Amino acid sequence: MTKSESIKKIGLELGFQQVGITDVHLDPHHQHYAEWIARNYHGEMGYMARNVRKRLHPSELVTDTLSVICVRLDYLVDEVQSPVDLLDHPYLAYVSRYALGRDYHKLMRKRLQKFADRIKQVHGNMGYRVFTDSAPVLEKALAAKAGIGWQGKHSNILHREHGSWFFLGEIYTDMVLDIDDPIENHCGRCTSCIDVCPTAAIVEPYWVDARRCISYLTIEHRSEIPVEFRQAIGNRIYGCDDCQLVCPWNRFAKYTSEVDFQPRHGLDHISLLDCYRWSEAEFMQKMEGSAIRRIGYQCWLRNIVIALGNASRDPHIETILKQDYAHHSGFIQHHVDWAIQQQQGKSQ
Repeated sequence: MTKSESIKKIGLELGFQQVGITDVHLDPHHQHYAEWIARNYHGEMGYMARNVRKRLHPSELVTDTLSVICVRLDYLVDEVQSPVDLLDHPYLAYVSRYALGRDYHKLMRKRLQKFADRIKQVHGNMGYRVFTDSAPVLEKALAAKAGIGWQGKHSNILHREHGSWFFLGEIYTDMVLDIDDPIENHCGRCTSCIDVCPTAAIVEPYWVDARRCISYLTIEHRSEIPVEFRQAIGNRIYGCDDCQLVCPWNRFAKYTSEVDFQPRHGLDHISLLDCYRWSEAEFMQKMEGSAIRRIGYQCWLRNIVIALGNASRDPHIETILKQDYAHHSGFIQHHVDWAIQQQQGKSQ
């Protein structure tokens, strides 16, 4: 068994569903990334435009890096109700599947650290650093190069036998390892993800304008959500999975066995009004250990208020929004004004 084969075996034993290895050369992605930034498709995510050289050259982020070990960790859970049936539901909220359970960052980082420790025990000391959706790392490009999958037209990584419902993580190391071959792109002529996007954020194959993306608008965007996108947001109060839900390859996705990824606080089947009624203290308490907590209570309320405006006509919604109006910040009030107008404009 080669060193690379041994490392992959260790990763699988620790609970990762796939391990791939690649080098640090990302030259084919340099022009695409530079143009994506030039088009301002990153929106308010200023960190995407910083440390670009370190993002495109792993050895500049972590000195002496020669190989990158990439991992896949599945997160899809078996739910009581199909997520497709929850989309644009008249009174239930939709939360992106990856955020239903505990925040994956801590779990992934802890497991990657354990992975690195095991590698050192078996193969001797090494220089390394672990990453999971952190620091300037071009993780999708690295994952594709390592054979974890191919990058689909919606920009997510796809696998023929496992779809796209998984997290990515990396270990930058100074070890010289055998590298894997990339997987052929199997999107073909399919445009399902492009066609279904509520806000037309996938402006062309492999080009996503984050400023139009509901995931960006409800998570990364911290100011008022542009009026032009509010109706399209529907009941999506945190993230958006539409492009993944329609992808043919996700028919083959497997459910995760990770307990931490199971839905918490009923987020897979919770009413918009129940979410709206949470006080800030309740939000902070319930969302402890959740990725959702990072957006803060104000953005949480902003998203829910928009969804309430999009909900089926219900005089109770209008009454509640008006009763609470004076207690909200001006930031929220602007969205409440819109939501009330939307409710009033619906037929009885």
